[in-house]
Amino acid sequence: MRQEVKEVLQENKNKEDRESEVFGELVEVVSTKSTSLSLLTSKDRDFLLSPTGTQVKVADLEGKVIGLYFSANWYLPCRNFNEILVNAYDRIKTSTGSQFEVVFVSSDEDLNAFNNYHSSMPWLAIPFSDLESKKSLNRRFDVEGIPCLIILQPNKTKDGAVFRDGVDVIYRYGASAFPFTEERLQELKREEKERYESQTLVNLLTNRDRDFLLGHPTLKQVPVNSLTGKTVGLYFTAQWCLPGVKFTLKLISIYHKIKETLLAESKDDDFEIVLVSSDRGQTEFDSHFNTMSWLALPFDDPIAKTLTKYFDIQGIPSLVILDPDGKTVTKQGRNLINLYQENAYPFTEARVELLEKLMDEEAKNLPPVERHAGHRHDVKLVSEGSGGGPFICCDCDEQGSGWAYQCIECGYEVHPKCVRAVENGPITDA
Repeated sequence: MRQEVKEVLQENKNKEDRESEVFGELVEVVSTKSTSLSLLTSKDRDFLLSPTGTQVKVADLEGKVIGLYFSANWYLPCRNFNEILVNAYDRIKTSTGSQFEVVFVSSDEDLNAFNNYHSSMPWLAIPFSDLESKKSLNRRFDVEGIPCLIILQPNKTKDGAVFRDGVDVIYRYGASAFPFTEERLQELKREEKERYESQTLVNLLTNRDRDFLLGHPTLKQVPVNSLTGKTVGLYFTAQWCLPGVKFTLKLISIYHKIKETLLAESKDDDFEIVLVSSDRGQTEFDSHFNTMSWLALPFDDPIAKTLTKYFDIQGIPSLVILDPDGKTVTKQGRNLINLYQENAYPFTEARVELLEKLMDEEAKNLPPVERHAGHRHDVKLVSEGSGGGPFICCDCDEQGSGWAYQCIECGYEVHPKCVRAVENGPITDA
């Protein structure tokens, strides 16, 4: 009898524990759900502001995915991201209706700056005057830098309610990231992995919303699949990058020489370049692209950031070469252009080996020591096997490898083609 009573008591306790767990989960969901909205209110305010100044009740956001957007007009990276976020927001709203909303949390310096910046946004905002709410949100989500986009999920438990990398996923996936759940992001990562494992030009350069590149004149649309069968250079650069501006001038000349040579020799292959821009705004991009003769990804396309990560671009300008099947030939296109000019085409390993042999033959006829007008000491001819190696030419500021003229004392190196020989005598310090 006593054993039966103990079993009944234990069963009741287990039942209570299960009910307590379920109740706890329900409380956590309700608490998280209500807390997300309560974060957007204050003791004296239960509304947000539209770009036109209209008051919108916070309660109207019930059940929506909310993006808390920490940003400021005075910071250029914020303004750049703002254009991309507006594009993604419009696409999400078009496809999902009212299931998504962004709330701007301003770090602007005054009311006029806030109003001007908010007028460029299609979403809601914490009133500029509510300093305490803005401070509270920054503390709550430990915002250390802007732009920052915190995603709040409705009807999620505590662990799944907050996603902090909104800026990164918007840059990377654009509107496709919605609803920003772990499941959706894992799905996108799998798709991305599959795309690049079977690397083709179409996989690299298109997304769900776009199957074209921009060309000239007037930004005409050029189908990506029209590049199939061509050697393609992905050119990562920006108008604000001075080395990029300098290299672009050289690349334009080389591009035309390669095209002219292929046409003159009536070869079946062809060469094209695609700009992958890091420009800071649409106007800057348009101005930059108009100086070029080739194609480009659209300015605000998330594929640009994906390509930068995929090819591990550490700095610009950078030129990645793809073969006619879309496979990577080399990430050293810029270096090969600097070394071999138009002769670098088609940039293959076999071509580079041939050019290196030719350079070795030419080096046999070069003076072992030169007096260079750009340096105060003699410079000595070296190769990778005799003290040389990859370097930045001190005369043209471009990359180099293989043969070079070097001053070990000063750490000074120049391309052989950059040497301006002078007769023995005093040389002005460089």
